[in-house]
Amino acid sequence: MRVLVVGGGGREHALIKKIKRSSKVDYIACCPGNGGISYDAECFSVSATDVEGVVALAKKINADLVVVAPDDPLVLGMVDALEAEGFKTFGPKAAAAIIEGSKVFSKNLMLKYNIPTAEYKVFDNPAEVIAYIREKNEYPTVIKADGLALGKGVIIPETLEEAEAGVREIMEDKVFGESGSRVVVEEFLTGPEVSVLAFTDGKCVKPMVSSMDHKRALDGDKGLNTGGMGTVSPNPYYTDEIAAECMKKIFIPTIDAMNKEGRTFKGCLYFGLMITPKGPKVIEYNCRFGDPETQVVLPRLKTDIVDIFEAINNETLSELEIEWDDNACTCVIMASGGYPKSYPKGIEINGLTDGQLDGVTVYHAGTAIKDGKLVTSGGRVLGVTALGNDVADALKKSYAAVDKISFEGAHFRKDIGKRALEALKNNC
Repeated sequence: MRVLVVGGGGREHALIKKIKRSSKVDYIACCPGNGGISYDAECFSVSATDVEGVVALAKKINADLVVVAPDDPLVLGMVDALEAEGFKTFGPKAAAAIIEGSKVFSKNLMLKYNIPTAEYKVFDNPAEVIAYIREKNEYPTVIKADGLALGKGVIIPETLEEAEAGVREIMEDKVFGESGSRVVVEEFLTGPEVSVLAFTDGKCVKPMVSSMDHKRALDGDKGLNTGGMGTVSPNPYYTDEIAAECMKKIFIPTIDAMNKEGRTFKGCLYFGLMITPKGPKVIEYNCRFGDPETQVVLPRLKTDIVDIFEAINNETLSELEIEWDDNACTCVIMASGGYPKSYPKGIEINGLTDGQLDGVTVYHAGTAIKDGKLVTSGGRVLGVTALGNDVADALKKSYAAVDKISFEGAHFRKDIGKRALEALKNNC
């Protein structure tokens, strides 16, 4: 098979490395890819949001399967366009991708079908948002941009002043563009967060192993929200009992709800969950593999991923047994200095051979090849990932590898997995 992967980050690199291990695949292309991905796939300089360009590339390389990984092209209808030209794809159509493309849609869906989530209200007027927050006078509160915002469209103000500033940024300054024309104001939920990705063919849903993301830029969960500074799998808070409750009250009801709305979802559906004192609730849905959750989930997948993609296409997922490795997996993100705000690019990366390092897997998120050298080209640069007997063992390997890699201004959190280790210790 000839496979085309759309996207150019760490998630796409993780997908490509897993697809590369399939006995069914002998050629992988990626657009636009990045420096590290170029060691594993042929990269083409076609934007991930260029629907016509991707369709043309799929024709050019005679792709047997196109994996559309990022949220933007899914919401734009890239899968629809590819399927209209006869290509087999992995990813939801635009009508289903709206579950991530619009926070208002997803919140209304959960309300309509009694899927547990935070209480909320929708606004399109900044003054009304502030008046509502002032009247509620409950802090912290949660304000979300309605549309896509690179995983950063959420603020959690702890004072009225912070809320006012945040609303101005989102709705008036349009820091997230038109995605901030409407906002959702939610109650602040408490409890441990869990990320669960799930394969679904629209009829059957098969959750993957759980993970724990670390969104804040600085140690101790301080600093600005980022696209994710590291992940661990499994998440110790996601017990068998919680998993069963999520399947009954969240996963199956969500798939059923989308079918009832005429928006059948086929692909990978991401459930961002909060384990509250009243049980698990949905914080958010994503219409694709999470980043950097994918980097710790897929290394634990034993089943051929192409078999899974084909089963989803054929709507025979219920007949496929998906197997997982019992080992733990951890990923530490090495980011550019200044991320998630402005940061330099083009800085040489040292310590890697052909983009990799013995004993771990280095997933490239923001790298490029320039004058024959591997350099930085994004905010999140590398995801240093290791398998281990348990979370502590995997973390030891990830951090030992991080110490061997360097680039000027490199920034990474030193406490990835700390909460997971504390939870495991308390359970013992």
